[in-house]
Amino acid sequence: MNINKRAIGPDWLAVDWGTTHLRIWLLDARGHILAEARDDSGMATLSSDQFYARFTRLAGPFLSPDKVIPVVACGMIGAKQGWHEAPYIAAPCAAPGLEEAQKIETRDERFSLYILPGVKQTHPADVMRGEETQIAGFLSQNPSFDGVLCLPGTHTKWVRISAEEIVSFQTFMTGEMFSLLSETSVLKHSIASSGWHKGAFLEALDAAISAPASIASKLFALRAETLLNDLSGAVARSRLSGFLIGLELSAARPYWLGQDIAIIGAEDLSIAYMDGLISQGVKPQSHHSVDMTLAGLTKAYQQIQGSMNAA
Repeated sequence: MNINKRAIGPDWLAVDWGTTHLRIWLLDARGHILAEARDDSGMATLSSDQFYARFTRLAGPFLSPDKVIPVVACGMIGAKQGWHEAPYIAAPCAAPGLEEAQKIETRDERFSLYILPGVKQTHPADVMRGEETQIAGFLSQNPSFDGVLCLPGTHTKWVRISAEEIVSFQTFMTGEMFSLLSETSVLKHSIASSGWHKGAFLEALDAAISAPASIASKLFALRAETLLNDLSGAVARSRLSGFLIGLELSAARPYWLGQDIAIIGAEDLSIAYMDGLISQGVKPQSHHSVDMTLAGLTKAYQQIQGSMNAA
């Protein structure tokens, strides 16, 4: 558990509860961050009856018996295996807000819990949870954007946006494949845990876009070059990333070709996608995923407050 505490007495709590992590921000009414708490108690480590205890353990120091604090949450907290299911809404749709949020009854009178739903797409079948809140945050700051969002991560999303709506989207398991290949396959003996070589990355990315059918062979060549030519682990890591992101860009070409593109992600991963797209003649803008998550949760909180004031 990691707590960065600068003040007590938040007006509301913002929660991003994913598969591998729980992150809580304590904010005042104007959206200023007062403190932050986080740990690695993601959905993958919890049963549905453990969410309340884990949340109150982390947020408890900031809750008061004299005040009911709104809690606005996104991510896997709303999955079937989460705290309480918040059913998907169907695309095309606006990014979910107050009207779609599930207000959850809890046995704790110190807070009221609102869970934002994910978004589903029937044909072709696809789902997202958490990214839709980042999209809502981005659109709250860029309402006239008409183009494509790329949200890189374990399961990267490419999302068409028009008229402030999620029109369609496609998911790629690029991040998960990188983890599996670098940590559990024969390549684990060749791939360094850190280090970056931009030139090797771009060369591999171009190879994957130009000849995607050859990549299964080129992946094993990373191991062979390590054994025969002392290929460095950092270069092998960069090439592996280039091969996989190149395959993704090749398949996602209908999303990014000739479009305005914005990337929403963690800094290091966003840089890799930005470099790859720039090499293909695209000039994307970039936004940090945490900033957009907070902006999306803040927008929902403001809607909740507006609804309460109107009542």
